[in-house]
Amino acid sequence: MLNLSAEMVLLLMVILLVGGFLTGYALGTVMIFTALLVGFLVKGPATFEIAYITFFGLITNEILLAIPLFVFMGALLERSGLAERMYHSLFLFLGNFRGGLPVATVLLGAALACCMGVITASVATLSKISLSPMIKRHHSKSLAAAAVCAGGTLGVLIPPSIVTIVYGAAAGLSVGKLFMAQFIPGFLLTGLYCVYIFGRCFLQPEIAPVVDKSESAISFVKKLRGLLVSVVPVATLVLAVLGTIYFGLAPPAEAAAIGAFAMLLLVVAYRMFSTTLLRESVYSTLRTTCMIMWIGLGALLFSNIFIYIGCKDVAVRALTSMPLGSWGTFVLIMFILFVLGMFLDWLGIIFIMVPIYMPITNALGFDPIWVGVMVILNLQMAYLSPPFAPAIFVLRSAAPSELGITAMDAIRGIYPFIACVVIALGLCALFPQLALWLPGTMMD
Repeated sequence: MLNLSAEMVLLLMVILLVGGFLTGYALGTVMIFTALLVGFLVKGPATFEIAYITFFGLITNEILLAIPLFVFMGALLERSGLAERMYHSLFLFLGNFRGGLPVATVLLGAALACCMGVITASVATLSKISLSPMIKRHHSKSLAAAAVCAGGTLGVLIPPSIVTIVYGAAAGLSVGKLFMAQFIPGFLLTGLYCVYIFGRCFLQPEIAPVVDKSESAISFVKKLRGLLVSVVPVATLVLAVLGTIYFGLAPPAEAAAIGAFAMLLLVVAYRMFSTTLLRESVYSTLRTTCMIMWIGLGALLFSNIFIYIGCKDVAVRALTSMPLGSWGTFVLIMFILFVLGMFLDWLGIIFIMVPIYMPITNALGFDPIWVGVMVILNLQMAYLSPPFAPAIFVLRSAAPSELGITAMDAIRGIYPFIACVVIALGLCALFPQLALWLPGTMMD
């Protein structure tokens, strides 16, 4: 076994981790290999006992049962055609307003967030549904691409979010309370996006022409009826799922099961059900869940070995030794998370960083639920921020090639949306009750 100081072991783990990322291997595989190799070299065979305990603890964590169920909900919504119906109704309702189509894209993103919780699926679905209507009507490519990325990533924050389920499991917090804490900030951020789009399109009308009246020449009553028929059932389903959690009728995993079954019934009611749809949705759910669990296993094992060999104490001492005060330390933690978010997957960030900063923020007197909302808002910003910017890469791969959308189109348009996230972070910092009021009223 190597006789190294904790500081040297920390440096070795970082070097191996970065080197592994550069090889192109999957994130979970790199983390597992790094953790087992360094742990064995420093602590010997006891490392494999930690690996067994980590694996067993992950697969028996009841909170994580909600992940495949919420993923299944989103897969049904994506493949059944319900999302297209929702966008068409929003298109007819908002198309006569300047900036209406980008706003409809953001609103559909919020609706998908309530059902999917998987960011790549939300961005890909929006790319396929909403980009063509905007580009073919001479909207700015940068605004259209950025609206898709921003709307698609609302699933990081708006419940039921897969990110929140994993965060709650890693931090030992109530997932139900985290869901409720994110409700107001999530729709606040959606509102900020819409205000920005309408404001910019008012100042620069050429970037978002009004839809030709002949395309939406139907009565207001028919538009309203179409909106109610396509949007209200899905919204009611989601609110019912969150309501069962809010009123203490069921924990998140059981509420997710109710939601998945209700979504299946909704697909049948809309006459969109088929065995092909069910098979593809189940396969997509299996593939996504396995990916999440594999990365989660790697990140959790890395975190546990990281703590076992003493690297956590080094990181905590480095953060607490700086004379920054409570808010200065918190801002530093948020900055570190933001930088990591531009390069690492959110699963790795959560499992590695939560054990480091949670004791610090608790000791500084910050509410852990509020901290969770702030961190997840930060990850929302990281999803949009170059150079990693996962949302932009998903957009680029999912966008129809004939539209000619490039990564630079999205990058040019994304920064005002990142500024909206910063404003939301500032508002939640100034008014913590935006996040804490709703969970404080929950029934046990």
